[in-house]
Amino acid sequence: MDSLSIDADIKKARTLTSDFYTDPAWFDLSKEKIFARSWQFLCHLDEVADLKPVMLLPEMLGEPLLLSRDNDSFRCLSNVCTHRGKILVEEPGRAKLIRCGYHGRRFSLDGCFLSMPEFEGVEEFPSEADDLRLIPFAEWLGFGFAALEPAAPFGDFADDVMSVIGEIQTEGLKLTSTREYEVDAHWALYCENYLEGFHIPYVHHSLNAIVDYGSYTTETFRYSVLQTGLSAAREEIAARYLFVFPNLMFNFYPWGISVNVVRPVSPAKTIVEFLTYVRDESLIESSAGPTFMGLKWKTKRSWRVFKRESDRGSIRTGDIRRHASKERTIFIG
Repeated sequence: MDSLSIDADIKKARTLTSDFYTDPAWFDLSKEKIFARSWQFLCHLDEVADLKPVMLLPEMLGEPLLLSRDNDSFRCLSNVCTHRGKILVEEPGRAKLIRCGYHGRRFSLDGCFLSMPEFEGVEEFPSEADDLRLIPFAEWLGFGFAALEPAAPFGDFADDVMSVIGEIQTEGLKLTSTREYEVDAHWALYCENYLEGFHIPYVHHSLNAIVDYGSYTTETFRYSVLQTGLSAAREEIAARYLFVFPNLMFNFYPWGISVNVVRPVSPAKTIVEFLTYVRDESLIESSAGPTFMGLKWKTKRSWRVFKRESDRGSIRTGDIRRHASKERTIFIG
């Protein structure tokens, strides 16, 4: 494995070597070094009645989690029984407590152990080890997030960019569709494509007609990148595209929010999940949202070519500055 090093000076910076995208060792290392330490999307919190099971990045981390709601207080717990490891809750629903279907162990909604049949007289029982593990959890814009071993508080990932965006209208958001697409490419390659708007006039002609590329702006922060596109007449903001490291995308439109979760499967395969949260259906057809979501797939051929040439050794590294991609420098650096 080659070492990874990105020059902070964009005039000198070069892209990662192709090994990062093709070597299974780098892919496996990213589980521990990147995804276990970053904040991952769970759901909109209106979807939680009392209990909602969530599998955190099924193909990469595969961690069973449980969102618990007690009035307006939310917690994220391990969804694994502390007795024999059975999954506790398999379907979302209403409940006053959590009960294991294997041996009847019970927990309160905050994860604390309550009781266990036929364990009377057992010494040093119960202990803290019998409580469900509490997972670091954060709320933002009405959405829930979790991190197994966070490298930094969630505020470090979101607060700075929100000071630029300002208030986002989130009242009335409803999940109207969930779609998944398989991409024959490394997860980071998909993210890099999202992060640079340089290709829009050349690849996405219909989107370019809606968004004025000449006024397109990109702002970088410690853990996020914000792209803003004005309407073709430059009269209003057509869309804001927010990337939160390492794999979350929040696309803000007049009608609502499209959330994209990039889920790594292997060095050569990625699943991208599209969750559409609509606030005002009447604004959908006239916005950039549907166009942008559909046109993302025009770049699939480019990803396949990159993978093929990387496997052959034709591509090793590239010069970032020629692509006007300071946002990619933030991502890979």
